[in-house]
This record gives sequence, structure tokens and C-alpha cells, in this order.
Amino acid sequence: MRSYTIGQAARLLGVSPDTVRRWADAERFATRRDGAGKRLVEGADLAAFAVALAAEGHGEEEEPHTSARNAFPGIITAVKLGDVAAQVEIQAGPHRLVSLLTREAVEELGLAVGMEAVARVKSTNVHIDRA
Repeated sequence: MRSYTIGQAARLLGVSPDTVRRWADAERFATRRDGAGKRLVEGADLAAFAVALAAEGHGEEEEPHTSARNAFPGIITAVKLGDVAAQVEIQAGPHRLVSLLTREAVEELGLAVGMEAVARVKSTNVHIDRA
């Protein structure tokens, strides 16, 4: 089973290494030290923690009723408006998501750079590449 450094775990979870260290210190998941003294997280433990973290939700906010399970909360980094269509970019942790939608939808939602937004992805085909 693969192990991850604190920095790698932080990148995978979309948080800072300091946040991962605090979670480890609070015993939210187990770590061990390698021969050089670096803290490592076992892949299975990190995967279980990532699932638990996602299940914790977003506090008091009520999740909308939707069948799209893949939600990426982030910040809008670009909005490009055309005559009919628009392109909206969201940075969600380490993920950059780009959505093509109607200009009318962008205007009705009042989407603008710097706003918080959630990209929801629903697809019948998902490809996974081994890192």
C-alpha cells in the first residue's frame, strides 16, 4: 500500500500542509515516521479520511436536492461572455473546472470573478488515470 507525505496528503485533500498536520495531531487519522523522520499517512487511511471529511458537509448550509454527487466548491476565477454562450472557470482546491453554459444563465445567477460557487459534475463516463 502506498504512503503519502504530509505535503502530498495536503495536495490530495485540497488544504495546506499545516491543516493536515493539525488533523494528524488531533488524531483524526494515523501517521507514522519513515527512516528520515518524515510523517507518512497510509493510502487506505488517507482515503478513509477523505471520505469522512467529505461526509462532514459544510456546517449549517443545507445541501440542495440533486442527483449530481460530485460537488466542487471553489471560487470563480474567470467569466467569458459571448453573444449566446459563456465560459466560467472555478478553482476548487487543486482542481480547475471549466463550464460552458448560456450567457442568460450566467447573468441570472449573477456569476462574477471572486464569487464562491459550486461546480457539480454528473457524467456517464469517468476516466481514471493512475498517478
